[in-house]
Formats: sequence, structure tokens, C-alpha cells
Amino acid sequence: MPQPESTDRDLWVEWDEYNQLIERLAVAVHRSGWAFDTVICLARGGMRVGDVISRVFERPLGILATSSYRQAAGTLQGELDIATHITLTRGTIAGRILLVDDLVDSGHTFGGVRDHLLAQFPEIVELRTAVLWFKAHSVVTPDFYVHRLETNPWIHQPFEQYDEMRPGELAERLARKSQ
Repeated sequence: MPQPESTDRDLWVEWDEYNQLIERLAVAVHRSGWAFDTVICLARGGMRVGDVISRVFERPLGILATSSYRQAAGTLQGELDIATHITLTRGTIAGRILLVDDLVDSGHTFGGVRDHLLAQFPEIVELRTAVLWFKAHSVVTPDFYVHRLETNPWIHQPFEQYDEMRPGELAERLARKSQ
């Protein structure tokens, strides 16, 4: 099914472009010369970004679940909830941390998580941030980003197709493709 054309209000992203944006972000961090000890990604949007950066830089990956967009099918921001624990398989939350997500919209979630991490983990000596998209109306500016979006569009990411898809629908779709 063809994707709609992007406008000032809606940015449509396909898988190939999404993966290239993650690679461009990794290269931007690399070219900065800044070395970090651990990647922490925000679940769910930052998980793919964090996974790739963790692999490319050979650094441990921590996952922190947060939630603020719950109302109106995820389009209205509510109260920020931050998980009590960070999932981390190796090491501790200390040293130089790269906090990643897919985007900074208003900046309230990203800034709140940044402040939370610095308050909860005094062993962090430096924390920098990285995202694919940074909207111009944000109250925070990430250290690394691929695109600054002046018109603050709604970003339609390729994995959003699964938000409304249930297992039976997925099975039907796969059955049609295999015919």
C-alpha cells in the first residue's frame, strides 16, 4: 500500500529511511569524538535506535520505560510516568551516558527523564542526548539529532502499523502475502 505524501503537518517514514536515520545519528555521535560508557534508550520509540547504537559502539544498552502519550490514540500528552528500574545487562548506570529516543516533541518527556536520571544516579558524570527528529517547539535541545523539524509535524513511523493490528489481522495479512 503506497504511503501518503509528507506535508508540513505529517511526516511519513518508511523502514529504509528510518534505518538510514539511525545510521546517520550513530555517525554524528561518532564524528563528535565523544566517548560514552552506556546507552540508555527510552521504550518504546527509542528501542530500535538504542539497539543499533549499542551494537555499533559496542556499549551496554539500558532500557527505561516511560509513558506520557496515552490519550486520544497516543496523540495527547498526559502525566509523565518513569519506570522504577532500568533494564541493563552489563555494568551500572555510571560514567558517561548517551540517552536516546526516536524524537523530541515538546521536550517535556525527554527533559524530565534526563533530570530524573541525573537525580537518581549521582554516578553519572556526563549525560548527552540523541534523537532522530527534534521538533522546533521543543523546550529542550538534544545534543545529537538528524533532523530539526521547523513545522512540528506528526511523525508517522513505520512500526505504527502494529499499534492497531491484532494477531488475527496479522495472520490474515501474512496468509494473503504467501498466496
